[in-house]
Amino acid sequence: MRERRKGAQEGMTLIEVLVALLILTVGLLGAAAVQLNALKYTDSSRMTSQASFIAYDMMDRIRANSGADYTVTPPTSGNLSVTRDQDLYDFTSNIVNFGGVSATGSVTLSLRVYTITITWDDSRAANVANTRRSFVLTSRATTDPAPTP
Repeated sequence: MRERRKGAQEGMTLIEVLVALLILTVGLLGAAAVQLNALKYTDSSRMTSQASFIAYDMMDRIRANSGADYTVTPPTSGNLSVTRDQDLYDFTSNIVNFGGVSATGSVTLSLRVYTITITWDDSRAANVANTRRSFVLTSRATTDPAPTP
């Protein structure tokens, strides 16, 4: 048998347990904060990707129907008999479905170059109310006509 010395300590004191618990708690809170920020920024990235898909879809529709004017005001309802109207209606409804009623989209044309702009509320990622974020796609829809000699 081992001989015990008087005053020798065995085990841990309550203060050591509390300090260890405090360190563990601070570590867990830090990990939770990192996880919350990761979720916030992942959502912002998802919104940007979705805006990109919508803009490229619209650009493909403009290229497929290159003779139509896509800079007009989008109709409030779909019209399957007029391709341009249906495309613009789908564009608008896709934007509202992904970004809510405050999301907007526009198509402009300047010197045969189309610019598609999609803007939405990204307050969640910025931690500031009414923070707007935009995705802008600029592309030429058709090739330049060949010069005639």
